Amino acid sequence: MPFVKIAKGWELPEREATPEEVYLNRRTFLQAMGFSGLGAWGLLMGCLEKASQVEAGETGLKEVRRSIPKPQPPYPAPRNPRYTVDRPITTEEVAASYNNFYEFTTDKAQVWRLAEKFETRPWEIHVGGLVHKPRTFDVDDLLKMFELEERVYRFRCVEAWSMVVPWTGFPFRKLVEAVQPTSRAKYVRLVTFLRPEQAPGQRRGGYPWPYYEGLSLQEATNELTLLVTGIYGHALPNQHGAPVRLITPWKYGYKSIKSIVQIEFVEKQPRTFWNDLAPHEYDFVSNVDPAVPHPRWSQATERVIDTNERIPTLPFNGYGEFVAQLYPRRSR
Repeated sequence: MPFVKIAKGWELPEREATPEEVYLNRRTFLQAMGFSGLGAWGLLMGCLEKASQVEAGETGLKEVRRSIPKPQPPYPAPRNPRYTVDRPITTEEVAASYNNFYEFTTDKAQVWRLAEKFETRPWEIHVGGLVHKPRTFDVDDLLKMFELEERVYRFRCVEAWSMVVPWTGFPFRKLVEAVQPTSRAKYVRLVTFLRPEQAPGQRRGGYPWPYYEGLSLQEATNELTLLVTGIYGHALPNQHGAPVRLITPWKYGYKSIKSIVQIEFVEKQPRTFWNDLAPHEYDFVSNVDPAVPHPRWSQATERVIDTNERIPTLPFNGYGEFVAQLYPRRSR
């Protein structure tokens, strides 16, 4: 009797399949880790999609423009000249059509489509934990409370691709100062939304939704850490993590949590999403380090997404002068 495979709800569809050699390595790795299903690994393997699968092409780039908001006050904000990059800014249409946002899909080229109708108003961010002044912020109130600025940052994904992006936001430390952490607060825990009715990726079983991340308080108050509400001179499109996200440019991109709804100040190091799923691959710190390979690929170089140029990766993604002092014994 022939074997008939019945797909499970958490398995990736064939259109999201990875190349055969990668698939075989994945099977070996899953067996070594004790996984019986492809769900968690399928999520992790979104990084290894074929370029032809995720690059939109000229027609797709024209189509994706409809997801890009028009500039309206308070955008655009003045650019801060302190943060410069010796590479061209990534073309906006390319950046808008090449996104990791697993709450919607693992297919980078389809994130903008599936996120297009995601509702970002009203939106509140609950800030509490070990603080003297816990508070719930409406996202539009944040835009009035804090002066916005534009910063051009390198963005480096753990998957070994990169872009250069003009983000608009304000230093995260300003929010920290507003809520006044107690002396016991040593870390910041951040959580994103949970709306499976709007985010189809959250309906896939096997993942600890909602997404959660964390930083040390020293990292959170570093001058580079930016709470972001805009990009390319306008409000964030949904695929970039609207209406508010974090950017920590010296760390791999998954540390820059999107669509934040909760910020909690805690005493002990918080658990993080990818570290819980694969602790030997994704640690809490997750600094960009070309000398430390991922267990399944090198981090020595990166692919620039709009040119496909392969360039050397810089320690701390080129931001060592701002953050190296935070890590006297390690860089990753």
